[in-house]
Amino acid sequence: MANKKISDLDPLTTPAGADILAIVDQDASPSATTKHVTATNLMTLAPVQSVAGQTGTVTISAGDLTDGNFDGTAISGFDASINDQTGTTYTLVAGDNGKVVVLDNASAVTVTVPSGLGAGFNCSFVQKGAGQVSFTASSTTINNRQSHTKISAQYGVASIVAYAADTFVLAGDTAA
Repeated sequence: MANKKISDLDPLTTPAGADILAIVDQDASPSATTKHVTATNLMTLAPVQSVAGQTGTVTISAGDLTDGNFDGTAISGFDASINDQTGTTYTLVAGDNGKVVVLDNASAVTVTVPSGLGAGFNCSFVQKGAGQVSFTASSTTINNRQSHTKISAQYGVASIVAYAADTFVLAGDTAA
């Protein structure tokens, strides 16, 4: 092969494990050194980030890394699950962590926030029905900067976050 600049070479779209990739080592010196690595060694030595408690695989193509575009495709596992509730009372459970609880009743709805959900628990609420949603503590503390304890009206949205064990902040479209 004639001498070519690396930038003039054809792109390698599906590397095999034994393919050799050129790497330019640009350190503090004025001259750069070209080295090589196999595709297998590069993937073996590349740092891997894992997320505790997550399952499944997210595939990211090389183009995604350069342009940040996922071509309109949703990343699996990053949308919230919906918990539809139609009663006039609901008590949060640990399984509601990260979910959106949709409360749909024409009469007033009371959401009880019990102890034991753990620091970091977070949940969003949508008042779908006309019945105003209010939050009540059960061996917990619910703080709000305006001392609000309710969602303001139909189609209002609020969230609750535990910043310490059994201590929550209620925020969003709230009312007294």
